[in-house]
Amino acid sequence: MKSARILFSSLLFVLLVVGCSTPGLNVTPTASTGEIVTMTDGLVRQVSLQVPALRIVSLAPSNTELLYEVGAGTQVVGRDSFSNYPVEATRVQDIGGSMGQYDYEAIAALEPDLVLAAEINTPEQVRSLENLGLTVYYLSNPIDFDGLYGNISLVGKLSGHDQESTELVSALSGRVQELEMKLAGVTTRPSVYYELDATNPALPYTIGTGTFGDYLITRAGGLNLGGLIGPGWVQVSAEEVLQKNPDLILLGDVYLGVNPETVAARPGWGVLDAVKNGKVIPFNDDLMSRPTARLIDGLEALAALIHPEIYQ
Repeated sequence: MKSARILFSSLLFVLLVVGCSTPGLNVTPTASTGEIVTMTDGLVRQVSLQVPALRIVSLAPSNTELLYEVGAGTQVVGRDSFSNYPVEATRVQDIGGSMGQYDYEAIAALEPDLVLAAEINTPEQVRSLENLGLTVYYLSNPIDFDGLYGNISLVGKLSGHDQESTELVSALSGRVQELEMKLAGVTTRPSVYYELDATNPALPYTIGTGTFGDYLITRAGGLNLGGLIGPGWVQVSAEEVLQKNPDLILLGDVYLGVNPETVAARPGWGVLDAVKNGKVIPFNDDLMSRPTARLIDGLEALAALIHPEIYQ
């Protein structure tokens, strides 16, 4: 899944977010089962479907989480292999997704009202599903919190959980505002190196501009060193990291067996301030990379690590 995310990472910052409102939304009431809505998705396609969708297949972990977050978990009849949160989602039928390969026959057999795609899916995959007579909505990744709130509201609309999504957005925006008040008096921006994948320690991957990780680190009062290098998921040299000497190193690649000890053992890394000060810390990458309500958890966790003084 991590390699797949790297492959499609450039899409994170070149596609437009759905946003808080749905462009071109038209609503037609029906007699008893809901309403027909027509809206423009992330591929700029006009998608018409009857809402609420009662049988939903999710093609991405982020979509699965969003559905459960708005209260539509019981409507999810199929999910991709990497949807592991919440735990209830793991009991839903697995329809594939490893290396971008989905079981289209299994998806069609579930007779979904809606297939919810994401930016890890290609336009070709969307067309293949449409050719099976399925309704597919492609949900773009947000680029900021307003976009996240818009996606939550949209998923609530599609699944018939408008009230729950409205309440969730209100709660999340309240948490963000509360954190902003705590950070209001902060005058310094500690530098942060966020490691995505150090399979090759000499040329690790980090997060650059246009990613939600860069956005979160900045909102949490930090300076993302990857943002000084380039856009998207960028590969850096160990020499660049050593030269920039980050105040804090966050390890989003602990799934690869990376830990503070292995980082300190890399040639030359032992002299870094972050290593000497015990500021090399494992971090749950799902809180940085999955565009769901848990991004607010990620923001709060980052702020606590970058500016622990605001919680004293």
